[in-house]
Amino acid sequence: MNAISDRPARSTPTGRVAVTSPYSGYSLSAPGEIQVVLPEQGGRRLGPATLLSPASVWARSETRVESWPSEGSLRVCLETGSATLGPLSGELHWQRAGGEDSMLGIRLVDVSPAQGRALLTMMEERLRHGGALPEASPLPVQEEISDAERIATLLGMIAAVNNKAVLREPGRMVRLVLERMDAERGLLFWRCAEPLTRWGEPPCEVEVVGYNSAYRMRLAPPVGRGEQWVTPLPERLWRVRHRWHRRVPAPAGLRVRFAHPLWTELGWLEREAVDLSYSGLGLLSGAEDLLFPGLFLPLELETARGERIDLRCEVRHVSFSQTDGRRLCGLEVRPCTERDTLRWMKLVSQSLRPSTRTSEDWLEPLWELYAASGYFNLAGKTSEHFEALRRDFMDMNTRAARLPLLSCQTVWPSERGVEASLSSLKMYQSSWMLHQLGRRPGKPAHAPEVPGQTLRDVYLRTVEHCQGDPELRWLFSYAESTVPWVRRTHVRFAERVASSGQSLVMNVRLMDVECSEPSGLPVGELEIGPASMGEKLLLAREIARTRPACYAEALDLTRERLEMRGASRTWWEAGLQRERRILVARRHGLPLAALVLELGQPGANLFRLLDSARLFPLSPEGREAYVALLDEARGWFALRERSSFVYLCEDDGAYASAARLHDDPSTRPVLWIISASLVPEFLEHIQEQSAGRPRSTPHAVP
Repeated sequence: MNAISDRPARSTPTGRVAVTSPYSGYSLSAPGEIQVVLPEQGGRRLGPATLLSPASVWARSETRVESWPSEGSLRVCLETGSATLGPLSGELHWQRAGGEDSMLGIRLVDVSPAQGRALLTMMEERLRHGGALPEASPLPVQEEISDAERIATLLGMIAAVNNKAVLREPGRMVRLVLERMDAERGLLFWRCAEPLTRWGEPPCEVEVVGYNSAYRMRLAPPVGRGEQWVTPLPERLWRVRHRWHRRVPAPAGLRVRFAHPLWTELGWLEREAVDLSYSGLGLLSGAEDLLFPGLFLPLELETARGERIDLRCEVRHVSFSQTDGRRLCGLEVRPCTERDTLRWMKLVSQSLRPSTRTSEDWLEPLWELYAASGYFNLAGKTSEHFEALRRDFMDMNTRAARLPLLSCQTVWPSERGVEASLSSLKMYQSSWMLHQLGRRPGKPAHAPEVPGQTLRDVYLRTVEHCQGDPELRWLFSYAESTVPWVRRTHVRFAERVASSGQSLVMNVRLMDVECSEPSGLPVGELEIGPASMGEKLLLAREIARTRPACYAEALDLTRERLEMRGASRTWWEAGLQRERRILVARRHGLPLAALVLELGQPGANLFRLLDSARLFPLSPEGREAYVALLDEARGWFALRERSSFVYLCEDDGAYASAARLHDDPSTRPVLWIISASLVPEFLEHIQEQSAGRPRSTPHAVP
C-alpha cells in the first residue's frame, strides 16, 4: 500500500520526467469489460483493466502470478467485446504478485496520438454509460487529526448523511458509502457500491467526503461479505483539500495556450478560459486536445492587458456536451514563480470582487479614510500616535503588495477616495489575522444599490484571499465586542459553532506598555533569562492544559511550533521583521512564569499588535513575577528600537497598576478564532448579516 504523501511522484522508473500521475486516468467500474492481453506471450490474458489512461494501464490478474521482471519492455493489447486496441509499448511500474488478486501497473510509452485518441474515445463511451469514472492524483494532506473524540464527531456527521467514499489502492478505486457509525463499539459500517472480493493488502486507504473537505484514513481489513463491511474506527484522519474556493466566470480577453506534454506534434493549442478560482481554472477544449484526468499540463495564460502568467496544472476532470461535443476541462493550478503568484492572485481577486481593489495604488486615500472615519480615535489613541506610524505604514503596504501569500489590504474605492477597507496578515504558520477595518461615514454619490455591499465586498475579498493560501488552517482577529457589527458577525458566528471545538471567543485586554515607564519595583530574588528546553516544554504543557486546542494551534503555541520558526522564516525571507522570544522568571532556580514576546514589521498594524507580550504562570506563585517580566519586556523592545508594545492580558489584570499598564476601560476586545473548514460558512454568514445593515457601522477590528 502506498504511503500517504503530499504530492504524486513526478519521475518514472527510468528517470524521465513524468507528465501524468501514475495513479490516475479513468477507473473502470465494470469488471472484465476491458481485458489486458500480452500478444508476445501467445495472446495470454493478463486480466481485467481497473485503471486506464493514455499514459498507464493497471490490470488485476484473476489467477496467481509470480513476480514479473522489473527490467525490459512489455507489449499489451486492450480487448473489448468488439475491438482490440494495440499493441501498445510499456514498462512495469508497480506490481503485487504471487497472490490470488495480483496487480500490475504498466506505464505506457511512445503511444501515438491516434492510439491516445482511440483509448480516450473508448473511455468516453464508458463514461457516458457509468462504466468509468475520472481519477486524478490524490489530494494533498492539509491536517492530521489524532483526537479520538474529534474523529468520532467528524465520521458521525459524515455517516449521518451517507456520504460517498472511495477505497484506494494502486491501480484500483472502489466506490463505498459510509452508512452509519456505532460510537459505543467504535465501528464503521460500509456499503460497497461495486462487486468486491477483498480490500487489498492492509492497511486499507479510504477517503470519505465531508462538507468542505475530504478525509483520508487507514483501516484494518473489514469484517463482512457481499456489499456490507464493518471496520473499527481509525486512530488518525488526514484532512485533504476539497473544492472550497468560489469560482466565477473568467474575465473577458483571458487567453490560454498549451502544448500537449505527451504529443508535441499537436502544436500549440489556444483555448477559452470559462471560470477560475484561487486554485482552479476551467477551460473549453475539443476532442482533438486529448486531455484526461491526471495529466500534468504546463499552461500559459495571457490577460487582456497583455500580462503573462505561467501555471503548473493538473487535469482533474473532463466533462463533455453530447450536443456540440465540446469538453469542459477542470484544472488544479499552481503559479510557477513568485511573479506568477502575484499576478494570478491579483487576477483572481479582481474577478471575484470587481468592485474592490488592493491598496498599493490607494495608500494616501486609505490613510485619509482612517483619519476621516475616526479610526485613529479608537482605544483612546491620539492622531499624533498614528502620524508617527505613517511612514512605516506606507512602506509596509507598498512592500506587502508584492507578497500576496503574506498580506492583503482590500479597499472599496469611490469618487470620495476609499469608502471602506479591511486587511489581513499571515501572522503564524497556518493562521491569518483580519485587522484594520475602516468605513467612511456618510454615503457616496454613486452608492451601491444593494444594502451592505461595501462592507460585504471588502470582507469577502479579504477572506477569500486568505483562502487562497494552501496552508490556511485558522482565521483570527482581535475585535471590539461592544460594536454591533462584531456582535452579529464574528461573535455570534463563533458562538453558534462553539460545540465543534473549531472556534473561540475569549475576552482579552489590549494594554499599552511604554518602554520608557518601568514599574520601578525591585526584582528581589527573581532571576529572568531565556527559557531552557525543559521550560519550553513546561510552558507548552501549561498552555495545552489551560487554553482551548484551537488557541494553541492558531497562535503557534503548540509544543512543535512554540518558537515560531516557520512563520518567522517566511517573514524574514520576504525582508520583513518577525520573531518570538520566550523568557522565564525563576526563584531559587524554579520557574515561576513565562513571558512570550513577539516582534513584527513596523507599520504592519496601526495598533502595533505584532509587537506584543503574553504571560503564562508556570507555578501557583507565577503572578508574583509578572511585573518584573513586563519590565524585562520593556528592555527587550527598547533594544529593538520600539517605544511601546501591546500586552495581551488574558486574566483579570490585577497587577496592571503596579506594572504601569494602560487601556481603555470602556472597550471589550475579544480574541476571535475559527478554523479554515468554517470559513465558507462564515462568508455566508457575512452576506446574511450585511444585508440591511445600518449605515453608521463603527470600526470593529483594530
